[in-house]
Amino acid sequence: MCWSATADLAAGTVISAVGIVCLARVRRARDLPVAALPLLLGVHQLVEAAVWDTGGGCSPAATAWAVIALPLPAVWVPAGVLWAAAPGVRRRLWGPLAAGLITAGVLAYCLATRPVTAEIRGHTIGYGVNVPWMPLVLTGYLFATLGVLLLGGDRRLRTLGVVLAVGALACSALWRLEFASTWCAFAAVASLLVLGWVRRPWGAPPSRDRPKVT
Repeated sequence: MCWSATADLAAGTVISAVGIVCLARVRRARDLPVAALPLLLGVHQLVEAAVWDTGGGCSPAATAWAVIALPLPAVWVPAGVLWAAAPGVRRRLWGPLAAGLITAGVLAYCLATRPVTAEIRGHTIGYGVNVPWMPLVLTGYLFATLGVLLLGGDRRLRTLGVVLAVGALACSALWRLEFASTWCAFAAVASLLVLGWVRRPWGAPPSRDRPKVT
C-alpha cells in the first residue's frame, strides 16, 4: 500500500516491471512461482490505485485487493518455496503449506460471504474484513508466508522473509498512526531481493546454503 493513488500507480508499474524481468530470467520451471512474487506485488499496488479512485467503500477493487492480500499469498508463497526447494529441506516446509491451505480456506470463505470495505484515512486506506478467530488466522498466515521463507534454507529467501517481517511491523505502526502507508517501499525492496534470487549463480543450491566441503 502507498500513500496515494499516484504513488500506488507508479510503484505498481515499477514493481510489475521487475516481476516481468524475474520471470524472463528464470532458468528452472520450479522457480516460477517465487519469481512471480514481484509481479503479484506490483498488481496489488495497481489494484489499490483503483481503490483510491473509487473513494473507498465496498467495491470490486477493494475485494480484489483483499483476495490478493489474504488467501492468495497464504497458498502461493509456501507452495512456491516448497516447489523451488531442494529435496532435502522440503519435509519441513509441508507444515507452512498446510497452515497456508487452512488459512486460505477460512479467508476465502470470509471474502466470499462477507463484504470488504475500504476507508480512506488521510494518507492510508483501512480495509475491513470480518474474519473470525483473527489471532489464530493471523498466526497461520504469518507461519505460511514468512515462516516458510525463514525455514526454506536459502539465505536470499531468509533475507526476503526478514525484510517482509520488518516491513509489516513498520507499516502496521504507521497505519495505526494514520500517518502514511509505506508498504510499497518494502515491496520494491522485496522485488529486488527476488530478482537477486532468480539471478543466483547457476548450480547454486536453491533452498540451502552451499554445503561445506571437508
